[in-house]
Amino acid sequence: MSKIPDPFREHRDAAGALECEFQGEKVPMILRHEDVRRAAKDWRTFSSDAPFRVPIPSEEDVRTMRQLPIETDPPDHTEYRDIVEPFFRRAKDPAVVARVEALTEELLSGALARESVEVVREFALPLQSRALTYLLNMPETEAETWISWGTHVFRDGGSGRKKGAELEAYLHRQFDRAVREPGEDFFSALSRAAFRGRALTREEMMGFANLAFAGGRDTIIHTVSSVIAHLGRNPAALEFLRNDPARIVHACEEFFRVITPLTHIGRVCPAETDVHGVTVKAGGRVSLCWASANQDEAAFEAPSEVRLDRKPNPHVAFGIGAHVCLGAPHARLILRTLLQKLTERVAGIALLNEKEHVEDEARYRRSVGFEYLTVRLAPL
Repeated sequence: MSKIPDPFREHRDAAGALECEFQGEKVPMILRHEDVRRAAKDWRTFSSDAPFRVPIPSEEDVRTMRQLPIETDPPDHTEYRDIVEPFFRRAKDPAVVARVEALTEELLSGALARESVEVVREFALPLQSRALTYLLNMPETEAETWISWGTHVFRDGGSGRKKGAELEAYLHRQFDRAVREPGEDFFSALSRAAFRGRALTREEMMGFANLAFAGGRDTIIHTVSSVIAHLGRNPAALEFLRNDPARIVHACEEFFRVITPLTHIGRVCPAETDVHGVTVKAGGRVSLCWASANQDEAAFEAPSEVRLDRKPNPHVAFGIGAHVCLGAPHARLILRTLLQKLTERVAGIALLNEKEHVEDEARYRRSVGFEYLTVRLAPL
């Protein structure tokens, strides 16, 4: 069994929280599994009605609208989510599943035919972007534009403000196109959608679309690269899955737990609140630390071990409660298909060159995915 590092263990065991500074703001991070679950469900105390401040770091500098539905509380959140959930449920549509399978097969065939492949930008980024066109019912050719944005639409090279403006200009063009030439795609559906008996405003449409491209992008890419690296370092894990493909479902959940590509998410306290001895003033933020919760010994036996047959596995990599990730079925489809195709096509994975992607914060340091990862795939 390989081991995974846990930068939060000491603070989780001692106090249950870690106060860390982000962009000049001191934010207590809630660390224990049960505490994180409880806070995620208590939207009155820990609110998401906080434009730009739900992500950490906050995003006032890179976008001009509230992301929907994530930056709202019930009942608004429930009604906003209902508008777009049908598109995210498409990940369970047999036709979409078949297209993701064919896409993964195509990308693996290309990688197997080469001496080496750089996983992050030559494999994971096209996989995420092209699969997203299936989910949003957009022409697959649009993925070329999305791929050009890199692993993160705001923070992968260049000015975040400039990249955010470029994304917004693209989204406006798509909504203008949907008005002129309506179809069955994501943008057209939003152009026809209603909220409480009225048409959505353009700002609301932009809020949905901004999140669709900013969320679930780097997280999927980091998950794909991390899984390929793990299988390269642990050849027995690939054989374990190959020997019984039924193990893939549980293996996916364990990979999501140990990787937890989104370290945490922000909430705002409408009233002064005590968070494990830290006073959060009204309007102040807290962090729900998914990564720490997923390493809590109170919830997981030997949490530092990667157990691909772990069950039960009550991880919170996709959050929990009303705000559970809309894209979770899509992420599961991509990873499940990847593992299936790797067991069918790949005998082994040699790691040639790598640089980890590191979150280097004031009070913790955490590796999540890779800046680059070059591998050689051996065919079966």
